[in-house]
Amino acid sequence: MKMHHGSGAFEVDVKPVSGEGESPARMALNKTFTGDLTGTSTGQMMAGGNEATGARVYVALETITGSLNGKQGSFIVTHRGTMTKDSQDLSIVIVPDSGTDELSGISGTMDIQNVEGKHSYTIDYSLPES
Repeated sequence: MKMHHGSGAFEVDVKPVSGEGESPARMALNKTFTGDLTGTSTGQMMAGGNEATGARVYVALETITGSLNGKQGSFIVTHRGTMTKDSQDLSIVIVPDSGTDELSGISGTMDIQNVEGKHSYTIDYSLPES
């Protein structure tokens, strides 16, 4: 399968949904994407950490709906991020075969950046040959 690439920006709205003092914390995610991926997403995130050591972790599931390089449909991504005071590791994977419509059979990865509060993404993916 041929690999494809896309990039752009996104806005994110994060709202807490966990109860008072609940750990890990739960949040609802809503994003709006522009660029090669245009559309919206909804998702759920859980996050926790250790204040004393600076360790942080988050996991999330997100369904993205819209157009990716002109192909319409939706797909699911899973996030896993860890941080220490010295490093961070982020993995965002497109759930294989989670795509619908023209994105059926999609697989790949995403990367997100947050520079001074501005969010951007890159996406590397493959689709079955038509």
